[in-house]
Amino acid sequence: MIRVVIADDHKVVRTGLEQLIGTFADIELAGIASDGAEAVTLCETARPDVAMLDLMMPGMDGIEATRRIRAASPSTNVVIFTSFSDRDRIVQALDAGAIGYLLKDAEPEELHRGLQAAARGEAPIAPRAAAELLAVREVPAPGAELSEREREVLILVASGLANKQIATRLGISEKTVKGHLTRIFADIGVSDRTQAALWAERRGLLNGDASHRNGSHPAP
Repeated sequence: MIRVVIADDHKVVRTGLEQLIGTFADIELAGIASDGAEAVTLCETARPDVAMLDLMMPGMDGIEATRRIRAASPSTNVVIFTSFSDRDRIVQALDAGAIGYLLKDAEPEELHRGLQAAARGEAPIAPRAAAELLAVREVPAPGAELSEREREVLILVASGLANKQIATRLGISEKTVKGHLTRIFADIGVSDRTQAALWAERRGLLNGDASHRNGSHPAP
């Protein structure tokens, strides 16, 4: 039996989903939430197989709820269930850890198959959303133009080093580090070190060690 938590701020939608899921013989409703924060709490306690979240909810939206659910209950796969199919929202949701993206105009059987696929660890993506994702391939990804040195600086920032420590580690001046950070922030679309660190972590940049690239060595 697949256990599912649903979250939507509209009561009519919640009621409709509850009734629809009740018709699926292999799916059990593990809980209903009216916002993102409630969904996170439900998933922490119920540990469902799938959490199906609306994207736009008051307080904590579906993007932030996805991040928190994936951190608190890694075994729960998140599917966004929304009426929005624009590229930015889809990418943000998947970057946050969602495994699937379904639209509210989906047929009941499409939703059923999507929940089954998510429970198996597959990635159910609505055709319209998939078309938007394919279009992303035609646009350079943020950070694609980072130089090797800028990547090194970004990795060290994400590792928690201050500008002075980064300068010492890489054998450059603190002023040069600040210049690199200004360009990095602009290129990846963030405004501070914390956001830059999260950006680097989500894209797997911390799997490598920047201190040993290009002949750089850690300070003694």
